[in-house]
Amino acid sequence: MSGEKDGTLMRTDLQLAGVQGIYRGKVRDVYHMEDGRTILVATDRISAFDVVLPRGIPRKGQVLTQLSWHMLQATAHVAPNWAIASPDPNVVIGHTAKTVPVEMVVRGYLAGHAWRQYAAGHRILCGAPMPDGLRENDRFPRPLITPSTKAEQGHDEDITPAEILDRGLCTRAEWDTMCRYALALFAEGTRLAKARGLILVDTKYEFGRTRDGSILLIDEIHTPDSSRYFYAEGYEQRQEKGEPQKQLSKEFVREWLIAHGFMGKEGQQVPAMDDAFVQSVTERYTELFERITGQGLAPASTQDMNDRVQRALTAYLG
Repeated sequence: MSGEKDGTLMRTDLQLAGVQGIYRGKVRDVYHMEDGRTILVATDRISAFDVVLPRGIPRKGQVLTQLSWHMLQATAHVAPNWAIASPDPNVVIGHTAKTVPVEMVVRGYLAGHAWRQYAAGHRILCGAPMPDGLRENDRFPRPLITPSTKAEQGHDEDITPAEILDRGLCTRAEWDTMCRYALALFAEGTRLAKARGLILVDTKYEFGRTRDGSILLIDEIHTPDSSRYFYAEGYEQRQEKGEPQKQLSKEFVREWLIAHGFMGKEGQQVPAMDDAFVQSVTERYTELFERITGQGLAPASTQDMNDRVQRALTAYLG
């Protein structure tokens, strides 16, 4: 359960009445309730290259939960979402929805996977055309939706809208609704980022179906784990000089792993994360939260974290 020695929450063991099922993802423990609600607990586990790293990052779960809650509230007027309450810094409670197995990736700039495909000569990504003559990190004329789906092994796979419909992953009406919501969310996320001196480069949204068939935004949004941000100040100058853009994302963790010879490939050993690096990751996540929200992070107690979450949920659920 809680990593008492290092103040991390690595796994929860909550005793709650009315639990219908429990799912443990790479980062989150999810409790599905009989009454149609879902409890999502963000642990301090951290993953990269589809591998959960052996050490947790203190306060990471709190940062992701509170940032996502902040963004879900800030965007609720443009797309309905699953969130109902956040009774603990690591917890969001919301409406249960069956996940539509399509990730709606929205890209405003030619970066990351899109750039790698572009540099290889491709001008269509997931059915979306990319214009000629762009440089890495240039802005697209308009945001692109480049969906992906999960393979059996859990890796993201590019997919086109036609393939999504042919495979019956969603209906045409659901696809149209998810596109409308995703673009509206990206536009609002872009506006919120601009107010904080940031550029929302790309992000992913996940949607689910409620019992009555409605489509809801689910999971986290606009966090450094699900999104890429650039600093707006100096963006144009860096582009003109062909320099790398200054990023605000989880990329620094992946870069550290790569520098230590790990990319999640078979036979590679996960490098040991020493105390200094773990502390630096905590500080970076805190910085990300404060920069994106404009608010200070009030650190939650790291003593008996499973019990803290248990008490909060028991009080909330009555």
